[in-house]
Amino acid sequence: MSHSGWPAEQIATFLSQQFHTQHAYYQAHYADAEFLIIEHEGQAIGRLYRYWGPSTVNLIDIALVAEYQGRGIGSGLIEDMLRRADEQGLVVELFVENYNRAQRLYGRLGFHVINESGVYLRLRREPQTAVRKVS
Repeated sequence: MSHSGWPAEQIATFLSQQFHTQHAYYQAHYADAEFLIIEHEGQAIGRLYRYWGPSTVNLIDIALVAEYQGRGIGSGLIEDMLRRADEQGLVVELFVENYNRAQRLYGRLGFHVINESGVYLRLRREPQTAVRKVS
């Protein structure tokens, strides 16, 4: 937003309106979803929306402020969610923009494209099960 040329107050107003609109959409479409604030040393640094359904977990949205991106925080949160989903035998799905660099992370975590719609890719990860060694 710093490249918009808008004054700081206008940027803050726009971002607040955008957040409230997006939050209302998520609440309307995923009424029982978890909305979590990601904190570091007591400071809010991001958010996570996810929905635990009977057979599928939807990673609705994860976002971190710029200075905390690339530190493994988001991937750690997603990996924890995937471990929990695997324990319950749940599929995990998400949507990502086709230009979003997070696609590389999702690919490493075992997601694959199941659908394309406009600028969005729908990704899925099947539950992973541990292979036990028989002695």
